[in-house]
Amino acid sequence: MTQEKPARLTSAQVRAARALLRWSQKTLAVASNVSVPTIARLELQHGPLSGTELTAAALRRAMEEAGVAFIPGNGGGPGVRLRRADV
Repeated sequence: MTQEKPARLTSAQVRAARALLRWSQKTLAVASNVSVPTIARLELQHGPLSGTELTAAALRRAMEEAGVAFIPGNGGGPGVRLRRADV
């Protein structure tokens, strides 16, 4: 059985996830090892992140490790939420 590849992050999801975590772009840069200018450029674009898959994976991993769950577009569009602390 193959594991399904996660949906490509959108710029809105990255901005929303940072807001939920109360992270600055600099905090995300440190956590993901992605530069602040790259994060700023990606967040300004509309729609799916246009950076490399490695960059998107690094951003996703950093925010997921901090407690963010990315929700795929399921009729209502993609989104984010914080995982419950007691899970």
